[in-house]
Amino acid sequence: MTQAILFLLAALVFVPLAVRAGLGSVLGYLVAGMVIGPVGFGLVSDPTAILHVSELGVVLMLFVIGLELEPQRLWAMRRIVFGGGALQMLVCAALLMPVGLLMGWSWQASLVAALALALSSTAIAVAILQERNLMPRPVGQTGFAMLLFQDIAAIPLLALAAVLGTAAPAAPEASHGAAHGGPLLQAAAIAGVIVFGRFVAYPAMRFVARINVRELFTGFALLLVLGVAALMEYVGLSMGLGAFLAGVLLASSEYRHALENDILPFKGLLLGLFFIAVGMSMQLGLVLTAPVQVIVGLLLVVGLKALGLWLLGPLVKLAGQQRALLAILLSQVGEFAFVVLAAAKASSVLPADTADLLTLIAALSMVTTPLLLIAFDRWTCPETDNRPADTIEEADAPVLLAGFGRYGQIVARTLLSAGIKPTVIDHDADTVDSARRFGFKVHFGDATQPDLLHAAGVGTARAFVIAIDDAAQATRLAHELHESHPGLPILARAFDAVHEMDLVDAHVHHVQREVLESSLRSARATLELLGFDRFHARQIADDFRRHTESAVKQAQLARHEDDRDDLIKRMREAREEFERQMQDDLARQRQHGPARGWDTQAD
Repeated sequence: MTQAILFLLAALVFVPLAVRAGLGSVLGYLVAGMVIGPVGFGLVSDPTAILHVSELGVVLMLFVIGLELEPQRLWAMRRIVFGGGALQMLVCAALLMPVGLLMGWSWQASLVAALALALSSTAIAVAILQERNLMPRPVGQTGFAMLLFQDIAAIPLLALAAVLGTAAPAAPEASHGAAHGGPLLQAAAIAGVIVFGRFVAYPAMRFVARINVRELFTGFALLLVLGVAALMEYVGLSMGLGAFLAGVLLASSEYRHALENDILPFKGLLLGLFFIAVGMSMQLGLVLTAPVQVIVGLLLVVGLKALGLWLLGPLVKLAGQQRALLAILLSQVGEFAFVVLAAAKASSVLPADTADLLTLIAALSMVTTPLLLIAFDRWTCPETDNRPADTIEEADAPVLLAGFGRYGQIVARTLLSAGIKPTVIDHDADTVDSARRFGFKVHFGDATQPDLLHAAGVGTARAFVIAIDDAAQATRLAHELHESHPGLPILARAFDAVHEMDLVDAHVHHVQREVLESSLRSARATLELLGFDRFHARQIADDFRRHTESAVKQAQLARHEDDRDDLIKRMREAREEFERQMQDDLARQRQHGPARGWDTQAD
């Protein structure tokens, strides 16, 4: 109990200070750990035990990430996961290994150390990506794919350390990677998780949800994640990899958002505890006894990893600022490197003093990432760095509009022409400043933040229009608005039919695909240029509109029935039937001649 109070108190003191100073929450947690750990005031004497428990925060984080990736999307990422991830490991290790050889280490020690230091921190990188809303962007997708490959590659690294060493790994490290069985058992475990998630987890969630006891559903969610993670650890795979796989399998479930909302509080607390434990485990005494080795080693590791990632930029289709941002985000050493270095130390691949030095360098490298990002922000966009959200004074507008891009601007201008003044919020500082120069009243801020929405008057608004450019964010905002303000009418722009179905599931009252009407107008104009009269051109477009709306409704039903093969079959049959009907209608129209009436009138 005393330690729990210390952790919470340290976090409440140092994290707000770090955030206000623009250093980020991760650095605040690390500093809190240093202060209360053995090197600081010595209030906590066993950081290793805390570190093992807090690793569950990383596990839960990967589960939540998996919930955002459906299997089809993950399959589409396979090239960047195995191609880009393998290249990142090889390039970074190739740059780091010569340093060990120049230091007089054996090739075995240099290889294991280089591969361990080539790992990056999933906890730090993903936390920063989520904090900055970079996950949907190319740099976020590429960075996460590389981290996912590292999570897969970490297990073979433990085996490599044991094979190249002269002694067996120590027993305490067995919990992190010792396999009970071989590759066949691991493959069977993964297949079992897939089958379990498909045929057992879904019905079980429905049963628990019908009981309508929220804490029971939360308990089931935790049991599911921790159970899969424990199974993966038992067969010698990464707990985080198992949790991520479980999240992917449940990404298509109708309970995805409920699972995410229930897991998030535990993930946040345990992830913060993980960073505190990392701060406590730093052996800062080496900074005094071997300062040159620590500082030079830290600069070489971070610098060479950043260089390797920057060189990889064109190969993973990143350029400019995103290329530099990827180099910074993955320049630190990962948490699993602690395990690999400990295994290398136990098997005598690395001498004890060398392993301790590299462990400290790995821990200190985690501190450099927030600091490098501050420098990056000031170098790339000094005028908008850490710009606070605007204060919204008029909190009684009848309509709130989130997003002021090409879609949101038309909605706002139409409302203004009718005498309705909406409260507009946009997260892009350049868009806000440009709109203000043209006389629009647009507020800078993140429309997904509850505090900002409350200040904007969401409680008294008569309608909420979602015009955010990010499909995942728009869907998430719709779910949050429905849960917090169930009586508020929500209108949203959809990017495609799948996004439209997502928004319907989020209880959006009116969904409009952004290109549907403009595409139909262009199709009508094309038909008229080809000789169709205006009446028949409009009739064809109206028929197609009705057909696509009906197809989306049928797809929605099939989606809830969770039968994708049936969905594809029904969509194909509906399209073929529609084409036959259209051909028959056109044949009848040609027999009766062109229709007149409003043909010359504008519509």
